[in-house]
Amino acid sequence: MCGRFVVAESGSELVGVLRVDVVGDDLPEPSFNIAPTDRVAIVLDSAKTEPPTRRLEAARWGLVPAWAKDPGIGVRAFNARSEEVEDKPMFRQALIKRRAVVPSTGYYEWKTEDGVKTPHFIRPADGSPLLFAGLYEWWKDPSKAEEDPTRWMLSFTIMTRDAVGGLGSIHDRMPLFLDPDFADAWLDPTTDNVGDVLDAAIDAAPALADTLEAYVVDRAVGNVRNNGPQLIERVG
Repeated sequence: MCGRFVVAESGSELVGVLRVDVVGDDLPEPSFNIAPTDRVAIVLDSAKTEPPTRRLEAARWGLVPAWAKDPGIGVRAFNARSEEVEDKPMFRQALIKRRAVVPSTGYYEWKTEDGVKTPHFIRPADGSPLLFAGLYEWWKDPSKAEEDPTRWMLSFTIMTRDAVGGLGSIHDRMPLFLDPDFADAWLDPTTDNVGDVLDAAIDAAPALADTLEAYVVDRAVGNVRNNGPQLIERVG
């Protein structure tokens, strides 16, 4: 986890719960089968202004650090283990200054029994947005000219932790869920107590997990070419 998720709302519908100041251009359309390397709308606080400006921006799923030679490294960095990010060079600097919130409708997970994998859709029982803790980075493409605005690529990773309760019976990992009231603390790029903020998020995630529902969906979700609201319909 997390390897597939759903954003059924458009960018403008995502901003209310997180009080976004600026909505970026060219946000991705809603998708019911988001996979690594896809573009997703994420929320971040830009430290270039005082106070920081909260932005909703399109980003590539799979973190590409500034020092990477090419964006291919992001293919294996779509998740970050919350218990390891403070020590991993791939994620350490992003944790300190570049934390993001990834709004979603829910996510998919596969339960394996007797060698058979069964997809489940997991979402808030009350239909509210499900927020993932994330990290983001900006990567500069050295093959493009300085004046080319497309030379900068925004990318992100979704943080995970050990799964608990009913989610633990489906998979041993789950996203690091965030309460909307905690989003301000998580996004604040000026905080000096990053370790405390991370610990608080890890500790609070199990209570949020208890508010989620999980049910079986069609195996068609396993093919990234399939998309549409039918993928999150209950099966059986």
